[in-house]
Amino acid sequence: ISTIFGKLVTNAETFINALPWPKEFHKDKFLKPDFTSLEVATFASSGIPAGINIPNYNDIRQDEGFKNVSLGNVIRARTRGEKFTFIYEEDQLLMDKLNDNAFEVQVGIHELLGHGSGKLFKLDENQKLNFDPAITINPLTNQPVNTWYLPGETYPAKFLNSASTIEECRAECCGLYLCNNPTLLSLFGFDGDIGQDVAYINWLSMVRKGIIALEFYSPETNNWRQAHMQARYVILNVLREAGGDFVTVKCDGTVKIDRTKIESIGRPAIGKFLTKLMIYISTANVTEANLLYNHYSKVTEEYLNLRKTVLEKKKPRSVFIQSHTHVVDGKVLLKVFDPTPSGFVSSFVTRFGKTNL
Repeated sequence: ISTIFGKLVTNAETFINALPWPKEFHKDKFLKPDFTSLEVATFASSGIPAGINIPNYNDIRQDEGFKNVSLGNVIRARTRGEKFTFIYEEDQLLMDKLNDNAFEVQVGIHELLGHGSGKLFKLDENQKLNFDPAITINPLTNQPVNTWYLPGETYPAKFLNSASTIEECRAECCGLYLCNNPTLLSLFGFDGDIGQDVAYINWLSMVRKGIIALEFYSPETNNWRQAHMQARYVILNVLREAGGDFVTVKCDGTVKIDRTKIESIGRPAIGKFLTKLMIYISTANVTEANLLYNHYSKVTEEYLNLRKTVLEKKKPRSVFIQSHTHVVDGKVLLKVFDPTPSGFVSSFVTRFGKTNL
């Protein structure tokens, strides 16, 4: 898989240029990163990511570069044959067969072409802009760009609490927008009909996660507790708003995508929304970004009722029993633990030691 990601890096600029925003909003130079798939023996925390893009600072990624890691065995770590909630019976077999493949494609695009793309317009300490405002047109207003980051301002500091989820949503949208690309799918070994099946499952998985995301919404405080899940809920609403019965949601939360309309309705809707996110991020337009994002984040009465069903069908969180490496007489040894609650506790005690409470 590292070889596949290497090919993705080699062709990254071609795919990035296929994203929907104008070329002036692309980075002046794409700094090709290392993109490696790792099989991890252990990841010393209770939450294990499937992919990592570092550092989490857009200005550093733009000016200095970045690195991507995919944790391959985390992506594949699930129980086979279990039924997926909130999808129709007719989609179960294909979802079980291709969900891991679709997620691997999504992670690759998300981390490299999502987080790795896009330009921030900045004024430096010498009062020099990194773009020409006289000829750089904002496609949302058809007027020259007139806002940017001032010296010392960064994307996280400017967008504050919404920074993480908006950026994750942008990267997720990049994954959807590009996942139907036959050339990109071919890099992963998915050609022809199988490639389009993988792309379809990626779209279906995204809207399904948008329903499941309601678990992470707190009605009492009107807050979202997880950036990625809020992003997926937003995407679900963008696609429902697109109309044409492209995405339908039953009263019990079951979702359906009309795969024949991905190109005619789905991608244009995501492309339009993605362009807005990119323009607002590039131009430091916090006000418009939050207005847009909060609109699609709103949890209506319909969704509050669905949330009850989501909580009723909530599956226990996956628990990963992780191994531990240690050195004995100059040799690295691997200690494994039983796949039980006591084995889980033992793995953490072995990793972190005892703590006096």
